[in-house]
Amino acid sequence: MTAAPAGLQRTSSKAFMKQSIQLRLGQHLTMTPQLQQAIRLLQLSTVELQLEVQGVLDSNLMLEPDEEIERHGGDGTRENGPDKAERQADQEASAGTETETPSTTETIPEELPGDTSWEDTFDMGSTIYSAPGDNDGRDFFETHNGDVKSLQDHLQWQLDLTLFSDIDRSIAETIVDSINDDGYLSVSLEELHEGMQLDPELEIGIEEVEAVLHRIQQFDPVGVGARGAAECLVIQLRQLDPETPWRKEALLLIQEHLNLLANRDYNQIMRRMKLEESELQGILKLIQSLNPRPGSQITPSTAQYVVPDVFVYKKKGKWQVDLNVEATPRLRINSHYASMVRRADNSDDNAYLRNHLQEARWFLKSLQSRHETLLKVARCIVDMQRNFFEYGDEAMKPLVLRDIAETVEMHESTISRVTTQKFMHTPRGIFEFKYFFSSHVGTSDGGECSATAIRAIIKRLVSAEKPSKPLSDSKIATLLAEQGITVARRTIAKYREAMAIPPSNERKRLA
Repeated sequence: MTAAPAGLQRTSSKAFMKQSIQLRLGQHLTMTPQLQQAIRLLQLSTVELQLEVQGVLDSNLMLEPDEEIERHGGDGTRENGPDKAERQADQEASAGTETETPSTTETIPEELPGDTSWEDTFDMGSTIYSAPGDNDGRDFFETHNGDVKSLQDHLQWQLDLTLFSDIDRSIAETIVDSINDDGYLSVSLEELHEGMQLDPELEIGIEEVEAVLHRIQQFDPVGVGARGAAECLVIQLRQLDPETPWRKEALLLIQEHLNLLANRDYNQIMRRMKLEESELQGILKLIQSLNPRPGSQITPSTAQYVVPDVFVYKKKGKWQVDLNVEATPRLRINSHYASMVRRADNSDDNAYLRNHLQEARWFLKSLQSRHETLLKVARCIVDMQRNFFEYGDEAMKPLVLRDIAETVEMHESTISRVTTQKFMHTPRGIFEFKYFFSSHVGTSDGGECSATAIRAIIKRLVSAEKPSKPLSDSKIATLLAEQGITVARRTIAKYREAMAIPPSNERKRLA
């Protein structure tokens, strides 16, 4: 076989590596910045939207709040729900009050003599001052949180008022720092004692730590510093008057038969303590008056307020849906800055203004698209769940995101964004949009029943049961089967736990 010439080989290699330009046709989806912004605004909650709008107002000089716009409903022609007449009456009343009240404004002199006071110059008695607040008539003190002290602050305040030696005060401060929000000591005495032994200057025995703990347990609230529920209840019972009825029996029950009480084995309790049913009822009533979480009295949980996105109300026999205009941002383009944009000018300043104007228009369009989509989805939900608004939870129909998406001709992902962290104010309460979506369970007649309706039926059955003989999960499943709803026992248990309903043995009460 004859080898090819070297020169020919180099020529072939160059031809193989030669670059060329080719045209190919293809399609792919690209999200424009405008679409990305619209999707991001769509999934924001009302509070997050307010923060987003405030950030845009701070960064874009072309936008400003539209404070002069007339407050209308979702279609731009109606007020927000059935409160239109009340608002007009309040406005007329306030306007009449302002007209009748004489003006007390006086000209303030530029300088006052050094030996005069403000009261000497102006008549303070004729002026009525009110606390600052919103114009919705709510009390100022109802809309502002007070200075809530923690449980540790409350205990430290009592600690400062108590006579302790230097060593005992150090022990007491360590104990106070180890008490959780429920009022219980979160660590054992042994762990506290070991931690204090790290300081070579302190020679502390575990008996001294326990003695200081007993003094802390006498602080307010009663029962604080306990190492368990039994000790907490015992401390509270010992603080009662010795002549309190059933106090002695309650102490004995908690100290020796707490497990039986936790299991609600009342028959065994009556047998061991030789009690009648009426006597046990009196003891349980006294125990139920105690607080197993004493720390919650000092640091109550802060209420979380929900701002509804839409209002649902019935007018002339039809259910109406309107946007909550109080929570809807109202913006407009600043006409002064917009007039400074020149089309033929290519300077840096004009390009800066033109870019901000374009961004402002995109943001307003995305905001309007969000409002329209939210209102459209809300009206579709109300239309499909009309029976719920008429008759309650047990009339809820099965509904999934696909049903709404097909009706409003949108993608399921868009419906999911719209219904997340969005709330609806209805005559039956405030509900998240997600509340109206639930899976279905087949019925004996071939129909479907919503999971929400099943939970409502379970709640009704439990509320109507006999306290001395509560319904088991199997019995509830049997009762549902008699109504044509086939649900497994484990499904009943899942729904019951989701509603924070304890099992039948924990719901048992004396008749």
